[in-house]
Amino acid sequence: MRRPWLDPDWRAEFRSGVRDMLPAFPGIFAWGLVTGVAMVKGGLSVPMALLMTLVAYAGSAQLASLPLIATSAPIWIIAVTALATNMRFVIYAAALRRWLLEYSPRRLSALGYISGDFSFVLFMNRVAREGAFPHRDAWLFGLALLNWLVWQVASIVGIVAGAFIPAQWGLEFAGTLALLALAVPSCATRPGATGALVAGLMALAGQHWPYKLGLLSGVVLGITAAMIVDGLVESTDGERRS
Repeated sequence: MRRPWLDPDWRAEFRSGVRDMLPAFPGIFAWGLVTGVAMVKGGLSVPMALLMTLVAYAGSAQLASLPLIATSAPIWIIAVTALATNMRFVIYAAALRRWLLEYSPRRLSALGYISGDFSFVLFMNRVAREGAFPHRDAWLFGLALLNWLVWQVASIVGIVAGAFIPAQWGLEFAGTLALLALAVPSCATRPGATGALVAGLMALAGQHWPYKLGLLSGVVLGITAAMIVDGLVESTDGERRS
């Protein structure tokens, strides 16, 4: 259907996605607010911070690259750090592919831009329970669009209010807490736990390395370790079934 929103069932799934994202509202808002404040405190002007949040839409990559921008690090270091920090979205895309193949490239491009961690986790949980339910794109649109809107509003509030919020408030810790709802369940699996352990140890070992290379190395090695363990688990399960 060229205009799916004309279908009442499509609109119903879209509204359902919006409702199902509402419980994550506080965490998304807190993380967006922290990122907005951090951009201004990190030395970006308000116009540049607004441009960054609207174009990049990637809190973890933004926060990872801000100290590098502030210290005038080489552009390739900034680019590689942002890319490595968001490498998880390659894994997300691979996991989503089988459920969204039937939709047009234009629709997938829109979904790809506005989708985030929260919407991915909720979508994968639902397809694990129900399989290929009708109008999956509508439900994911509802999830992702609310996520995007809440993030942008919170980030813009943080950017504008950044000059008036004291650094002593320690909002960075609030942002970390906002992501625990995603990180902790992921550690319940062997690949997730292995990746988190390797990434954490590497980040600690390299915390004094220049240009935040310890963080970059932790992300790369953590994802690599998780993918290796995931492959071993799938191979073991396949041998048991055969």
